[in-house]
Amino acid sequence: MTDRDTGERVLRINDELAIPLEEIVLRASRSSGPGGQHANVTASRIEASFDVEASRALTQAQRARLLARAGARVAAVSQDARSQSVNRELALERLAERLRRALAVPKRRRATRPTAASQERRLAQKRRAAKRKRERRTTEDS
Repeated sequence: MTDRDTGERVLRINDELAIPLEEIVLRASRSSGPGGQHANVTASRIEASFDVEASRALTQAQRARLLARAGARVAAVSQDARSQSVNRELALERLAERLRRALAVPKRRRATRPTAASQERRLAQKRRAAKRKRERRTTEDS
């Protein structure tokens, strides 16, 4: 997790963004669930949280997008492994994935027109339905 250019320890989000690990708060606590005596004495659960508003690594556009889509604080938790170091890596990767998803700009939908064949199928279906209903009607004999 070291940046190739600066040698600084960072969490790489995408090609344009790398967040220094100093901006990510890691908290350890006891994991829930089974584990016996080991779970009672080790703080292997890791929570990684990132303060969007206080970050120096984000551009204004990135900050605005994250605030709108993920909120002011983005967090990820890992308690999958017995090892604190493994959970730390998992929590950081989950945090990076959440940030990636929040920063992703969806492709704009280009409006398309229905094909001539699909329009004809739709109209033919409407004609069949109308004919069926017309045939159900009772006629009055004088």
